[in-house]
Amino acid sequence: MTEENFVDYVKIFISSGNGGKGSSHLHREKFISKGGPDGGDGGRGGNVIFRANPNLWTLYSFKFKKHYNASHGADGSKNRSSGAQGEDVFIDVPLGTLVKNSNTHELLFEISETNNEFVALKGGLGGKGNFHFKSPTRQTPRYSQKGEKGSEMDVILELKILADVGLVGFPNSGKSTLLSVITSAKPKIADYEFTTLKPNLGIVECNNFNSFVMADIPGIIEGASKGRGLGHYFLRHIERNSILLFVIPVDTNNIKNEFNVLRKELKDHNPELIDKKFMIVFSKSDLLDQELLLEFKILIKKCFNDIPNLIISSVSQKGIEKLKNSLWELLNS
Repeated sequence: MTEENFVDYVKIFISSGNGGKGSSHLHREKFISKGGPDGGDGGRGGNVIFRANPNLWTLYSFKFKKHYNASHGADGSKNRSSGAQGEDVFIDVPLGTLVKNSNTHELLFEISETNNEFVALKGGLGGKGNFHFKSPTRQTPRYSQKGEKGSEMDVILELKILADVGLVGFPNSGKSTLLSVITSAKPKIADYEFTTLKPNLGIVECNNFNSFVMADIPGIIEGASKGRGLGHYFLRHIERNSILLFVIPVDTNNIKNEFNVLRKELKDHNPELIDKKFMIVFSKSDLLDQELLLEFKILIKKCFNDIPNLIISSVSQKGIEKLKNSLWELLNS
């Protein structure tokens, strides 16, 4: 999936159908010149319905279609025939989609399971025909009800990706390289910060035909929870990950401080993120010779003795297989 194809925030217009008019018909036949009222009811207008589609990963299709209109109900007719109902409009969205009112930013509903289906706007009710208004004192009513108007609304679709493992780290910490090695994904990789501007997804294949989904979240910086560096757009994707994998390069000046800053930004954005299971990988170990590697291991033991961690190199693929197994065990623990 290319970066341009990953769309996670769109605004669209939706409208439900109007109800059909009731009929004011009076019954007429060859030998019945003054029959009673037999006007039928108008049909209901179409609904606008959002439903989950597990085959979708982004909101990319909404780049090209911004308006979704349900059809109107048909008018009633003679012989108490009701008008046809307007066709419902079904809008398929990926799992993890939030639907909000564009004007109030109120959360209308959230689609997180494969069988989720929500009626966003109901169609207008059809009007009643004149048959319903006859009485002993008014036997030939010549009026009927108009159908109800449908509704319309601008809505915001916001996607929070659903992944088993989310990569968390500062810009240029090696997350994209790790994803390209551990999965078949091909994210953009370059030697400068914020190379990744959109999340990338990949499937990690383990032993015994097991697999899980890994997401490369764009780099977090200090102040991201307050919106710095598009932090709010990045951080919301971490909320749906089952496990967080903190990626810290071995050439970091202060690994303990970097870890604490990452944790603080997650906590400030959403305190519940701190309760997720996590582990740490120290990337780019190919930069260290044997002597420096031994010193680094001593430093890790001192700072992160009680936290599951691994030293890896995506370039030499050192520790990659062990990382896969560790993540699988953590997912199923």
